[in-house]
Amino acid sequence: MTLRRWLLPLLALCAAPACQQRPDKGPVVVSVIGSRPVFVDVNKRNADEAQRLLLDSTAQGLVRFDAAGQIEPGLAERWNVIDDGRTYIFRLREAQWNDGSKVTAADVAAILKRAIAPASRNPLKPFLTAIDDIAVMTDAVIEVRLSRARPDLLKLFAQPELSILREKPIGGAGPFRIGATGGGILLSPAIDPVRSPEDEPQGPSPEQDVRLIGERAARAIVRFAAKESDYVAGGSVDNFPLVARAQIAPTNIKFDPAAGLFGLAIVRRDGLLSSVEGRAAIAQAIDRAALIAAITPDWGQPVERLVPDKLDSAAAPAVPAWAALTPDARLAAARDAVAKYRADNPGPIVLRIALPPGPGGTMLYGQIAARLILIGVQPQRLAMNEDADLRLVDAVAPYDSARWYLATACVFCNDDARAALDAARDAPDMATRAQRIAEADALISSDVAFIPIATPLRWSLVSLRLKQWQGNARGWHPLNHLRADTN
Repeated sequence: MTLRRWLLPLLALCAAPACQQRPDKGPVVVSVIGSRPVFVDVNKRNADEAQRLLLDSTAQGLVRFDAAGQIEPGLAERWNVIDDGRTYIFRLREAQWNDGSKVTAADVAAILKRAIAPASRNPLKPFLTAIDDIAVMTDAVIEVRLSRARPDLLKLFAQPELSILREKPIGGAGPFRIGATGGGILLSPAIDPVRSPEDEPQGPSPEQDVRLIGERAARAIVRFAAKESDYVAGGSVDNFPLVARAQIAPTNIKFDPAAGLFGLAIVRRDGLLSSVEGRAAIAQAIDRAALIAAITPDWGQPVERLVPDKLDSAAAPAVPAWAALTPDARLAAARDAVAKYRADNPGPIVLRIALPPGPGGTMLYGQIAARLILIGVQPQRLAMNEDADLRLVDAVAPYDSARWYLATACVFCNDDARAALDAARDAPDMATRAQRIAEADALISSDVAFIPIATPLRWSLVSLRLKQWQGNARGWHPLNHLRADTN
């Protein structure tokens, strides 16, 4: 399906009066690229962007992200870290569930324990293994006890996957409450249960409400172009090419400096990919600058190493040996490696590449495929859920640890790299952990277990009435921080 077939019929809506400037009144209309916003059990299956925003908005965690991606209080009004980073003590504020009953420390502890239980499939569970226990100290205090210090634990607790969502009756403690449904979900600020009796009785103004819609990218973009929404969230590389066809004003197109992984994971080690030289040939062949420019020059810089900065490693990030070569020398080395393999293994060399289905995935495939053909490899595009040789990994880092990058990239690593990652996870102190992380980085880089290309492309469409929106490394924008008045 072409971009024209996706967008042109819908862009005809812009001939209507709706295309005039959207006034700064009424609820903020948020269109999220994804499915319908409903509650999902994140301990059983992954949530998409619309579902994550609903969780974050109605069932906040102990802490939250603010507009800049920094930690702010959520259900916990304050916290202390003691025992050299091995104990976190959270004091809960006065809060109510969506049915008006009181939120207690026992409620919160039970929900968090489910997230880290053996049967849980929560995507953050692999990075929470240091939690030994979550204990209820008083009705308003919980204590999280760790076997090993984790300085970035708060950033994990701020993720929607650790929202405090009650199952029966399903719901959370704000900062929004669900109102009317139909045409999306209307979210209204939750009333503070400790408000003074002298406070004015009237509720929040309509401008503090948010109408949350989940829909396909093309429809979300056209809705914004027609001035029928204020914000489009959930943009990625796969749907960004649609923006250029919708004639959105540049001032409304925003990019996050998102930290994370964007590249090709080696998911099978057959044929050419069975050797380090063969895997390095693919890594060298990709023209990262051209690939980025084909999508948008606002994406960022090419990435050639797995870990972006030192972070919590004992050493600077490992850099592949071929990174010092010129583009022409890289291509020549890749051709030589493929020719050497073909001399011993006659016949076509086919690589199956799993990429997302949209126009961005098509453009990525065009850029990658053209380079593979130049070195004598025949590419084949597959869907993301098909059995492939290479699969795109496009993920924003939930917290700032080199181990997250390495563990996420290590889809198919050798035994030494896996052992170093496990040793980093289980290290008794931060110094040992840092050393093991450095070892794992060097091993995974030299093994060419992952092919970095760029940072994750995260974009939004933002109307001028949303003065608080800020790009940030988490690529996350809480709905209660879109306007000057937040709750």
